[in-house]
Amino acid sequence: MKARMPQGYGKPDMNSLMRQAQKMQEQMKAKQEELEATEYTGSASGGLVSVVMTGKHQVTSVSIKPEAVDPDDIEMLEDLIAAAVNDACRQADEAAETEMSKLTGGMNFPGL
Repeated sequence: MKARMPQGYGKPDMNSLMRQAQKMQEQMKAKQEELEATEYTGSASGGLVSVVMTGKHQVTSVSIKPEAVDPDDIEMLEDLIAAAVNDACRQADEAAETEMSKLTGGMNFPGL
């Protein structure tokens, strides 16, 4: 006697897969827009220099406390600004990676 498998067993439902893929794509687009609109604040040297940046890496403001300004050491101020920008970029990138990973179930999709 030959065992029979239920009809459709082993064959993926292409319509269902397409709907799932489209739903995931819509969720990813919405999350990307949300992340791009979010503001991230990076700081350096205990808050002497702060930078606010969007998820699109656009700097919206820079705050420098007076005690960070030493006319004899402009290089230090430049370094603090760079460090604050890098901190804000890191925060934005980590948030994007974390949120997209939640949507993709940890799968790595190139370009995301």
